[in-house]
Amino acid sequence: MGDVYLLDYGAGNVRSLVNAVHKLGYTLKTIDSAADFDKAEKILFPGVGEFGHAMRSLEAKGFVAPLKAYLQSGRPFFGICVGMQTLFEGSEEAPQAHGLGAIPGRAKCFDRTTKTVPHIGWNRLDVRKALPQDPSGAQLANTLGVDETERYYFVHSFAVPFDEVQHRPFVLATTRYGDETFVSAVQYGRMLGTQFHPEKSGPAGLRLIQAFLAADPTAPCILPTNSADVIYRQPTTQQSDGFTTRIIACLDVRDNDQGDLVVTKGDQYDVRERDTAAGDVRNLGKPVELAETYYRQGADEITFLNITSFRNVPMQDLPMLEVLRRASENIFVPLTVGGGIRDVTDPDGRHYSALAVAGAYFRSGADKVSIGSDAVYAAEAYWRDGQQLTGTTAIETIANAYGAQAVVISVDPRRVYVADPADTPHHTVPTQCRGPNGEQYCWYQCTVKGGREGRDLDVRQLVVACQALGAGEILLNCMDRDGTNAGYDLELIRDVKQAVTIPVIASSGAGHPAHFAEVIDATGVEATLAAGIFHRKEVPIATVKEYLTTRGYAVRPTSTNLD
Repeated sequence: MGDVYLLDYGAGNVRSLVNAVHKLGYTLKTIDSAADFDKAEKILFPGVGEFGHAMRSLEAKGFVAPLKAYLQSGRPFFGICVGMQTLFEGSEEAPQAHGLGAIPGRAKCFDRTTKTVPHIGWNRLDVRKALPQDPSGAQLANTLGVDETERYYFVHSFAVPFDEVQHRPFVLATTRYGDETFVSAVQYGRMLGTQFHPEKSGPAGLRLIQAFLAADPTAPCILPTNSADVIYRQPTTQQSDGFTTRIIACLDVRDNDQGDLVVTKGDQYDVRERDTAAGDVRNLGKPVELAETYYRQGADEITFLNITSFRNVPMQDLPMLEVLRRASENIFVPLTVGGGIRDVTDPDGRHYSALAVAGAYFRSGADKVSIGSDAVYAAEAYWRDGQQLTGTTAIETIANAYGAQAVVISVDPRRVYVADPADTPHHTVPTQCRGPNGEQYCWYQCTVKGGREGRDLDVRQLVVACQALGAGEILLNCMDRDGTNAGYDLELIRDVKQAVTIPVIASSGAGHPAHFAEVIDATGVEATLAAGIFHRKEVPIATVKEYLTTRGYAVRPTSTNLD
């Protein structure tokens, strides 16, 4: 085959797509100039972040005109996420920016009053384009190979609403999210696009990339390109949507006393063994090997939380950057990294912004960054300064460059009991777990520095501020439940879910599969996270998914991730 080129305008994690292509036995070249469009036999265009930023970047590089010419030539093209959206006329995310105009329609934001936004997680596709047959009986329309029985990974706030009349003959598949149906895959001749990320959709997504790479670009293209020749069929399922609750494996990573990088787990954040004289750091495995195991077992996402000392100099954090590089070579579900995402000054005096730090992690294979202590400080400033957005916080700068979906807020709260809500200026919740003196109320105090320091800020203040600053997701821990196996703190999670419209990940306290069902029922969280029970093999990920599936919960089948 000829040369396959990557169109990269510098947004988000493209390493995963490059790794996926390499995993499939192909190589990629990068489009560095307008002249490269004439050399390309196939083009992959991944996009992450804001629509306007993508189009401005293409214009600044002088790529818009040659890209349009490439599309008009009929050569193979595969746009991913924002890369697909650029094929349309525009997006209300950036009203002044013009898309490539190859397909009619404009992207719009999901309705935040009826669902959480961004749409983050695994969902199904409904193939809408009828499948005409050639004389030999071969089906021709769905050459991309999308499979209605699979789930694919979405992460976006904007999507193109499906219009059956306007979108003939462009739209291959649609997806429902709550009460909205949007375009999730397009195919017009050899021009393909997906709103979801195939490189983050496990083996099902790799098969789509393989189909694109393996297709003969010189073979006659006989797909219908006239609206009159295209018939859309109705969805094969009558369910409201195929959105699933994510099961996330979390790995706390740090260096031990021997200088080795290990996965550890603590009890109320104490990661040292209590039954040994030396009090060694608890060692539960090597980060990359353990992460690959969880991927094969069916984890929907994997989170690395960097709790070691070298996170203070992340630009020299070669061990953690190497963990991400190696993990992303064989793991094709989303990777999140947390710890040290803030403005830093290295020992040699060089200063790096939080945006630069995040960029280093994205280039190494991370899809999202998790911000902890720095989010607390930003929230304190937000309330102190009259809820003003400065545009300078880590949350704002990273979200503006890479999109809200790339920013996760890791919340580490602890309970403070009060006899009466009037005893504190903070937001309180009634609790069934009485305090040491029989108190029936508590407020959740935010902490920094790995839970070692409490702040005069409650959880509701934090999450409301962080959503306003542009964060796209909340990772909600609970210091009181950490390591207890007593179940998630439902009172905390329910209260936070009521306060924000962005997705919430429930963390801390899972001890058996019933706890996952309990928190989904009681709070409606979009994702659940666990660590210790997975590391100690007390409850495998497959067991959790099997338990939920047999009881009617929507989860991505484990078998789709076995390779």
